[in-house]
Amino acid sequence: MLIIQRLYLKDFFKLLLIITIGLSITFSLLEIINKIDNFRFPSASNLLLYALFNTPRNFLYLLPMSVLICSLFTSGQAFHRKEITAIKAAGGKLRNLFYPFILTSVLLSFIAFITGEIIVPDSSRRAIELKNTLKGKSKRFSFSEGSLWLKSRNGSPVKIDLYIIEHKVAKGVDIFVFGKDFLKERIVAEKASWNGETWILENITKYDIETGKINKIKTMNYPELESPELFAEEIKQPDEMGVVELYIYTKRLKNAGFKNIKLIVDLNSKISFPLINIFMMLLGISLSSRGKLGGSLFNAGLGLLISLFYWLSYTFTLSLGYAGIIPPAIAAWIIPLIFGIFAVYLFIKIPE
Repeated sequence: MLIIQRLYLKDFFKLLLIITIGLSITFSLLEIINKIDNFRFPSASNLLLYALFNTPRNFLYLLPMSVLICSLFTSGQAFHRKEITAIKAAGGKLRNLFYPFILTSVLLSFIAFITGEIIVPDSSRRAIELKNTLKGKSKRFSFSEGSLWLKSRNGSPVKIDLYIIEHKVAKGVDIFVFGKDFLKERIVAEKASWNGETWILENITKYDIETGKINKIKTMNYPELESPELFAEEIKQPDEMGVVELYIYTKRLKNAGFKNIKLIVDLNSKISFPLINIFMMLLGISLSSRGKLGGSLFNAGLGLLISLFYWLSYTFTLSLGYAGIIPPAIAAWIIPLIFGIFAVYLFIKIPE
């Protein structure tokens, strides 16, 4: 049985690599075609590099569907070739035959988690930097765990400890005003709020570096900061952050008295989403093991249909979580758990 398991796993991985890598590259190239009008005289090498940077994200999203289709196809082909019948006649157990596939799905879930935690954030950041370069934009912001470093319109470096996008509020603003060759003044504000036209600094302490004087001001206008719309464009999105960075960001928001439900939902989904690869593998094996499915095209269509249903259901519950209708944890976990319970049940009920 070990030889047969190796052959099935070999067929599974061949098909999985073809589908995931092929579709990931295809979607990356389609994204370039969709955005190429916004680029300024891009070279072929830069376009290919942009496609390469977007491939890991597409791989992560396409992996569950690919796992389902490949498991349906591999085990379905074994049934059509009467190999499963021969194994049963020899006293073999189907669940034992497919246990290596379950271990493989655990490995794939781990790979998906690492991809989403390390590779996708880095590649997404590089893709955005390259996109801005192709659009002729220069990098003016640096964002990490909610903190921002940027340059104001007059060239002064600005550090913001925590920026809350939804409320257009900056906490812990530190502005460094330079003279010709030296630091002239430092402005520290507890808070900055956007009033629709300009930024209002609150509870300010001004340090005059030349004279050593310290001046405290209740409020002051500071029009040199960019508008909140530009901040929102430059700040990292959840798919550009790993679980740890996103967790730290949400915790800092909470400590500052703000709760971003959307980020909490995204944090939970970053953990729940990779696990669906295990359930898709179980589902594919269990459905094809009934021996009543059609040919290869039917299996591929069934895999696409189930994947589409899962994705629509998962997106719907995430939307409910974003809107605050259901708790964030339930929004991110309910559909994977339902699919998981159903897949495990079908696997246990495989006819021997």
